[in-house]
Amino acid sequence: MKINARTIVACCLGLSLLNLGGCETTTSGSDVGADRSQLLLVSSAQLDQMAVEAYFKLKADSTARGVLNKDQAMLKRVRAVSSRLQGQTGVFRRDAPGWQWEVNVIKSNELNAFCMPGGKIMVYSGLITKLNMTDSELAVVLGHEIAHALREHSREQVSQAMAAQTAIGVGATVLGIGDAGANMAASGYRALIATRFSRSHESEADRIGLELSARAGYDPRGGITLWQKMISANQGGRPPEFLSSHPAEASRVREIEKLLPTVMPLYKAAIRD
Repeated sequence: MKINARTIVACCLGLSLLNLGGCETTTSGSDVGADRSQLLLVSSAQLDQMAVEAYFKLKADSTARGVLNKDQAMLKRVRAVSSRLQGQTGVFRRDAPGWQWEVNVIKSNELNAFCMPGGKIMVYSGLITKLNMTDSELAVVLGHEIAHALREHSREQVSQAMAAQTAIGVGATVLGIGDAGANMAASGYRALIATRFSRSHESEADRIGLELSARAGYDPRGGITLWQKMISANQGGRPPEFLSSHPAEASRVREIEKLLPTVMPLYKAAIRD
């Protein structure tokens, strides 16, 4: 019988998801729709501790290189936008406003930002300076990164990897395909499944982040101008979307446009209050 790597991956992953359990959802109350069940096989406490250690190592390394929080005006601005977003996180999960939030800025030309599990945020200055960001655009970026933490996407991806690795090993034994077959299946998982999961997380973070920024009083139309700027900045530098862990910028613009009728009333209510 001819064994296809994609078939092995699909069958094994399906069995693992059915049998391992651990499904729940980390957030609630979203107007944009983010209430699916998540596979969560590791505790949030484990991931939070790892995140804290990694974050403080990055801070220490950046301080040693003289690139941490060099521009105090930029730092103040980023923290002000982040603070307003943090104030709305309770809409999605009640514990989030009480996280040990921290926001810092690294001087770098890199177009990047992230929020680690538990609310540890780092912004790279190039994201703001190269794209000449408005506060609304910055809020969309920070909202997106905070959404990853609210939805515990890191925890979910670790759990998915655990489930896939277990399933691939079991499948290789049952089907008698040996180490070579297992390695082929693992490669298939990484190429065909893992990137899809990551793209779905990115799209989910886009939706929640847009709602979060709107609730904080930032114009969600900033999401459109943000990704238009990203299109210009990344012209010619992206792989095909189906092989990428992030949706193409043009796709993100279309999705934001679809969500505007949902989030614009939230923004208008916020600026009236």
